[in-house]
Amino acid sequence: MSNSVDLFSPIELGQLALDNRAIMAPLTRARAGADHIPNDLMVEYYAQRASAGLIIAECTMVMEGTSAFMAEPGIYSEEQIAAWKKVTDAVHERGGKIVLQIWHAGRACHPDLNEGKTPVAASALAIRDELVHTPSGKQAYTVPRALEVDEIASIVAAFKQGAENAKKAGFDGVEIHGANGYLIDNFLRDGSNLRTDEYGGSVENRARFLLEIVKEVVEVWGPGRVGLRTSPLNGFNDMKDSDPVGLVRYLAEQLNSFDLAYWHVMRADLKGVQKADVLKPARENYKGHLMANVGYSAQEAATAIAENKVDVVAFGVPFIANPDLVERFKKNAPLNEAKPEHFYLGGAEGYTDYPMMA
Repeated sequence: MSNSVDLFSPIELGQLALDNRAIMAPLTRARAGADHIPNDLMVEYYAQRASAGLIIAECTMVMEGTSAFMAEPGIYSEEQIAAWKKVTDAVHERGGKIVLQIWHAGRACHPDLNEGKTPVAASALAIRDELVHTPSGKQAYTVPRALEVDEIASIVAAFKQGAENAKKAGFDGVEIHGANGYLIDNFLRDGSNLRTDEYGGSVENRARFLLEIVKEVVEVWGPGRVGLRTSPLNGFNDMKDSDPVGLVRYLAEQLNSFDLAYWHVMRADLKGVQKADVLKPARENYKGHLMANVGYSAQEAATAIAENKVDVVAFGVPFIANPDLVERFKKNAPLNEAKPEHFYLGGAEGYTDYPMMA
């Protein structure tokens, strides 16, 4: 009798019992309404994709005044909680599981998106060579203000409150966004963290902010319902680290102290500059479930799972264009092509109108 597992094998990630191992990655789509409140279009979008083993909903603000995309959702108001409840109800009605990615954009925020408020970061370093969409068009990022030590606890508390609000909204858990150059990642990597206090310098100090957040969020949700996403190599948002493999090893050891649902590791640099194998040290040192992401085909994902290199694989763009991606993978059916020009534009086109298989 074969004990082999593949992309369609069920798995329990902590307390999350999944029907398959094809995960919908968190994808910013900028469709939220006024005051960053999820709307009926978002209900339809997520419900369409409920056959994913797990949906990780898009990055969602835990604090007011931290917008980086104009129309991303929040989870800090009662109206937002009620609106997200419609999403989770719709996904659950279709037999799906959904967690919320909780997030602070840090230096990727822009004053024009946040009533003139100066963004905050680990250090006063602006994102270079990239532009941000604002109501008045594309603009350069501004220089953020370095957080004072005594301000950090309030942001940790906001993540905890965001986790509590996600529970009220009916999510099955949360994923802490520690990737892609946003505030947590800003502290983690030495290219963007020049601090000389207890939150900067050594890897132990740079990881302190993240681990304080993990501790508080796990306290809210209990064991097996909190995930974490990191991107040790990704250069997006002007990010770099001098020792990404060392960072992964240290995080693995520290995360073993928490009973997480999973650790979600982006395996590559989307800019193609930094190269290293970060999954191997993660797998060797982390005792929990490992989720991998970036550029997997169904076949590569199935092989990685069968060879026990990872437990589950997250797919991004394929889920945008194929709400029935799992069924297409099972039947080896052709995939719809995504329309990148509609990724962030708003409206149903390129969002809820991708066809299902007949």
